[in-house]
Amino acid sequence: MTDPIDLAAAEKTPLYAAHIAAGARMVPFAGYALPVQYPDGVLREHLHTRNSASLFDVSHMGQAMVDEDGPEVAALERMVPGDIRNLAPGHSRYSLLLDDSGGILDDLMISRFAEVPGRLFIVVNAGRKKFDFAHIAKGLRGDAGLTELPARALIALQGPKAAEVLARFSPQAAALQFMQIKITSIAACEAIVTRSGYTGEDGFEISIPAQFAKILWDRLVAEPEVAPAGLGARDSLRLEAGLCLYGQDIDETTNPIEAGLAWTIGKRRRDAGDFPGAGPILAQLATGPARRRVGIAPDGRAPARAGTVIVDSNGTTIGQITSGTHSPSRNAPIAMGYVATPFAVIGTSVGLVIRDKIQPAKIAAMPFVPHRYARSA
Repeated sequence: MTDPIDLAAAEKTPLYAAHIAAGARMVPFAGYALPVQYPDGVLREHLHTRNSASLFDVSHMGQAMVDEDGPEVAALERMVPGDIRNLAPGHSRYSLLLDDSGGILDDLMISRFAEVPGRLFIVVNAGRKKFDFAHIAKGLRGDAGLTELPARALIALQGPKAAEVLARFSPQAAALQFMQIKITSIAACEAIVTRSGYTGEDGFEISIPAQFAKILWDRLVAEPEVAPAGLGARDSLRLEAGLCLYGQDIDETTNPIEAGLAWTIGKRRRDAGDFPGAGPILAQLATGPARRRVGIAPDGRAPARAGTVIVDSNGTTIGQITSGTHSPSRNAPIAMGYVATPFAVIGTSVGLVIRDKIQPAKIAAMPFVPHRYARSA
């Protein structure tokens, strides 16, 4: 999960000094120096997120604004399968950048402001942001403008006590429902807040000007329920939640149907077939893909890492693991990957080739830990 680049040469987020002061172990990731863990360790950070609230620095992600030519126009739709034209003001949507063959160029969050008609806020993955922003700017064809926001930090407050903590600083932000967005003020800092995250827990992602990042970070970490958490816990949390990591679980070689992301294709877009890769994607939707992304529960205690070959009872290769770790919440190994569709039924017995030996495992339901998003009744 780390990059083979020199840590000293990596870019620093506005919170780099705060991580060093807190004793974090820093690693290079997506071109940035980021904390992989703090002195308490990954296990405690993970469980603290599930039981209380943790704060993550995700300032390496790419943030940008898209200004449309009128609020009814959704030029960004040309590159994604989601229904962005009908995205309600004050709401967010998870979507995918697709190529003409249906391959996933990246996954991203798209939000429409209620406070600024015709303006969208997007967040893309750090390792893809240069490509994404160039791709999006070209695809907009002058019908909308793209403004990158490199001078903004992004922090994620995640966990069952996140709303309780945030309410002390901004009751308006804490009142948001899952996948809603608001421009507001937190601790006297102008902020863009979405009720979303990458852990499966309730939580918020908070975009603020970089110069205020440490102020807000220090204020939130000072709350008794909150502790900082790093990339290690973020990865184990998202895998328990069954969420994809771009570059491992999805990439240009995967499409939304086999990745289990057919739900990102809006009904209007399916009917129109007007998104990149619509032909092969809709054909797979109708006939079914040759392989599917699945959860995997290895027997025993040893985790199966990315790249592990999956075999059937005859030892024939039927797929490969894309992400695997030890689950602190279940105290057992978990993984996800792709298998040939006939083997994708939950409960199917498979084998994992680990150190030249076949270890038994079963296809498992995802998420491994139930989502706890704050949805309206």
